[in-house]
Amino acid sequence: MDGITFGRASLLCTLLLWAFQVCSGTVDVEAAPKVEVLKGETAKLPCKYTVSTSSSTTVVEWYIEEQETRKRVAFRSEGDDGKTDDGTPLTGRATIGEDFTLTITSVQPSDELSFFCQANAGPAGVGEASTSLKVFFAPEKPELTRPSSQAISVGAPTSSEIGTCVTKNGHPQPRIIWFKDGQPLPEIKDKREDTHMVPSLVKESSGLYTVKSTLFMKPTKADKDSEFQCTVEYSMPGDQNKQKKSNTININLNYPSEKATFTLVNTDPVKEGDTVTMKCETDGNPQPEFDFTKDDKAVSGVGGMLVLKSVKRSDAGVYKCTATDFDNLDADLSGTISLVVNYIDSVSVIPVEPQVVMLGDKVEWQCKTKASAVHTVQWKKGSEVLSQDGTLSIQDVSYDKAGEYMCVGAVPSVPGLTAQASVSLTVKGKPMIETPVAGEVGKEGDSVTLKCSAYGSPAPQVIWKPSGKESISLEANKVVATVTLQATAEVMKDGVICEVSNEHGTDSKTFSVAIKRAIPANENSADRVLLSGNPVLKSADKQQGGSSGVVIAVVVCVLLLLLLVAAIYFLNKKSKLPCSKKDKKEVATGEVNNDIVVEMKTDKANEEAGLLNKRPSTEQ
Repeated sequence: MDGITFGRASLLCTLLLWAFQVCSGTVDVEAAPKVEVLKGETAKLPCKYTVSTSSSTTVVEWYIEEQETRKRVAFRSEGDDGKTDDGTPLTGRATIGEDFTLTITSVQPSDELSFFCQANAGPAGVGEASTSLKVFFAPEKPELTRPSSQAISVGAPTSSEIGTCVTKNGHPQPRIIWFKDGQPLPEIKDKREDTHMVPSLVKESSGLYTVKSTLFMKPTKADKDSEFQCTVEYSMPGDQNKQKKSNTININLNYPSEKATFTLVNTDPVKEGDTVTMKCETDGNPQPEFDFTKDDKAVSGVGGMLVLKSVKRSDAGVYKCTATDFDNLDADLSGTISLVVNYIDSVSVIPVEPQVVMLGDKVEWQCKTKASAVHTVQWKKGSEVLSQDGTLSIQDVSYDKAGEYMCVGAVPSVPGLTAQASVSLTVKGKPMIETPVAGEVGKEGDSVTLKCSAYGSPAPQVIWKPSGKESISLEANKVVATVTLQATAEVMKDGVICEVSNEHGTDSKTFSVAIKRAIPANENSADRVLLSGNPVLKSADKQQGGSSGVVIAVVVCVLLLLLLVAAIYFLNKKSKLPCSKKDKKEVATGEVNNDIVVEMKTDKANEEAGLLNKRPSTEQ
């Protein structure tokens, strides 16, 4: 009986509570679950409400929650101005608008709180909704530094510090990721592991985070060239994940040597006079001490370098480098180089003394040398190659053969390896004068200068007839004599004689002197060039104006005659003229003769002449 009574009482209470809620009404509040904003910018937190029953006055209040305690920051009633509370973190930066949106300026990381929008409708009830404000700020580019301690040794019993990565002023807390050779390393914080990271976090007074991470490893020899880098990963509005990469570092790693290499630095074949450099190194770090020998005899080097200056053929031999690494005494750390020094002997020329021969005689030289490889021997005069078999033979020697000849020995397979010797040839004989060049004067009585060039050895004596102001110079293997004198009537008539002589004979030539032809001022420069040496062209040029008129007249007459003949031909073809075959033939023959006498220059005339020439053959 008591149970039934209790059940009825519970049902009655429930019905009474439902009736109370229906009579009093409800308040629904809507707010953005999350608002994201960058540090320093303005955040807007919207809030809307609805009341199920009419209410005279509704007050909207914004609260923040700090350490599980709520604190009001702003409030507003419908129809009234919004107000903010004093003594809150948002004082002076928060306002509430007509639509009850809370606006916060100059947002700071400390503003990242939970906000509550509460609508109080009096008897209608109270409703609220919450908004989470998220503040973001991109951190600085991370900086990666190596430890100041000495190099890391392979095989050390404990992990060694590789580097420290630091990124500053980020929000929310950024994350550091380590990379080796472009591949991410697992994030391990257990110091008992060979590879692990030691992180640290500092929250600055600004509310931003500085994150630091130090990488420890037990590196192996394979890590000697590895590149290490760190990346900071951070969040931005809109669920964005971004990254910034640091600089890269290499580690200074010490590891024992396992093998040695001994190389010749010179890239070209070695020849006498060269500087030879040989380099010895191991695959360990640091490099050990090196010892050098040549044919089992000690030679001195510096570090791993052996330098031989101005080598000779006697420097050829077997060179050996030996290294000693006390961290790996069992390793064979040595290498050898067989050095070849190429050479060429001085060339030998027979006869070696200067040769003096008479004009028209024969002369011959022999040139020989020895070398370490296949070589060539060439005779040259200037850049001209005269012989490639070591023998230079000149038949019927002339004056132009006099001068210096060079015998050049070379090893083609070794650039720059050459040897050479020179010989001289002097040609003796009676003098020979080059073809004279006539002199020109403006008028009789003017001065004229003449030049007489003569070959001969010994150098010939020069006599001018008549004489004047004279000078003599030597050019190569010839004498050049000049004379300046007055162009008298006798000189204009008989010329000037250049006579040369030496112990082997004489030669003479007459140089004519003439008056320069006057060139009219109205002639252009091209006419002067073309006509100054060709009077025939000049006279033809003067006649050009008259002859062109005659040619035009002849062409016109011939064209008229051909037109007349063509008309007669076509009329006859149509039997409109009472002409016999004989008459036709005579007319045609007459036209052929005319065509032969006058040469036509136009295509039309040639076609008509062709027609007239063709008709007699068809008629016959």
